[in-house]
Amino acid sequence: MPESLAFPSTFLWGAATSAYQIEGAVREDGRTPSIWDTFSHTPGKTEGGETGDVAVDHYHRYRDDVALMAELGLNAYRFSVSWSRVQPTGRGPAIQRGLDFYRRLVDELLDKGIKPAVTLYHWDLPQELEDAGGWPERETAYRFAEYAHIVGEALGDRVEQWITLNEPWCSAFLGYGSGVHAPGRTDPLSTLRAAHHLNLAHGLGTKALRAAMPARNSVAVSLNSSVIRPLSPSPEDLEAVRRIDNLANGIFHGPMLQGAYPETLFSDTVRLTDWSYVQDGDLETIHQPLDALGLNYYTPTVVSAAPVAPGTRRADGHGASDHSPWPCAEDITFHQLPGERTEMGWSVDATGLHDLISRYTRLAPGLPIYITENGAAYDDKPGADGTVHDPDRIRYLQAHLDAVHRAIGDGADVRGYYLWSLLDNFEWSYGYSKRFGAVYVDYETQVRTPKSSAYWYADLARTGELPQIPAA
Repeated sequence: MPESLAFPSTFLWGAATSAYQIEGAVREDGRTPSIWDTFSHTPGKTEGGETGDVAVDHYHRYRDDVALMAELGLNAYRFSVSWSRVQPTGRGPAIQRGLDFYRRLVDELLDKGIKPAVTLYHWDLPQELEDAGGWPERETAYRFAEYAHIVGEALGDRVEQWITLNEPWCSAFLGYGSGVHAPGRTDPLSTLRAAHHLNLAHGLGTKALRAAMPARNSVAVSLNSSVIRPLSPSPEDLEAVRRIDNLANGIFHGPMLQGAYPETLFSDTVRLTDWSYVQDGDLETIHQPLDALGLNYYTPTVVSAAPVAPGTRRADGHGASDHSPWPCAEDITFHQLPGERTEMGWSVDATGLHDLISRYTRLAPGLPIYITENGAAYDDKPGADGTVHDPDRIRYLQAHLDAVHRAIGDGADVRGYYLWSLLDNFEWSYGYSKRFGAVYVDYETQVRTPKSSAYWYADLARTGELPQIPAA
């Protein structure tokens, strides 16, 4: 085995964050509540009742955070824009003070030689749009296109990489199905309607961005497509894989990349909906040519057709709820296999990332791929000397980057990797109890301390050489 593996010299080494998880300043400069403000302030919805009101105060500390990125040698940074900071009601003209924050952030990044990648939607729908029906309503997709045009026009002269939606599966299935994410609704039909209108928003948003920006800019979407494996090779378990694959993956990559929903998705969900909300021309709108594809990966999914044992919780890794996020698939059982797990309870298995990249290389040949999220939560604590050592995270990252390198060697066009996350932050319904950051944040003082993994990643970004861990 070689001592290290070389990545292409043009490879982007980045980190990723999202607005509600880090910005804070939720009532400043005209920003109004998003669904996550409302959800996190609803008793019982987040661990300890914690909210993103302050988060890690990035809104005020962004210059220091960008300087930290530069010190760590990152050459790319993926962040999201808070819709309600830019367009407080989700309609009408922008609030320039909100856009000015992102202008300053982009200028600071470019000044430090860091390539910005903007995600337009990372789950924080303006509350006024949710009050009008949210993603289950078609109108929300048109409002997203208007918002996309505003941000593209404001930042498109300096930002070349754009992502319409982050993990639309979570927005639809966890927000409207299981209710463990904002807005916390639990209606299976609304889940499928939301999925379609998120797809439509992606298509409309892509067109709006291209109308507002220079042609050189790249437009992508970030999907958290699941790597779904059967518990056994039985026909019943393979059928369970097919059904979950439709709901986790085909419902988004079908129309976005192939111009059609899987036909079996309609038959799988016929007892719930006739899909009449898919209107003429929708699929053509959704199926916009993309410049790249973002893939987010953390852990594989294992399913079987065995009935769910009475009184047991669904082990799909998406939070505890009495309501399934899987419409018309409540009879399928999810399994946590033995072995190493992260603090989220997710299995550590880097082979899934290789399989994911390989699948989308086949599915969308010629489309460049970026790993727009990958990382792990561990119970990080400062030592007596104030340093934070996280060897488990280093092993996790090493294994997953090895999988990326193998995929490139197999012919995949992977052009960059964004570590999730730059900073410890507000981890949605888990509050501040889960730490994904390469940089430790003391939430009382807001002091940032790079962990061992941050320095390990900095060396990788500087050299492009992935050190190999000797076999035990």
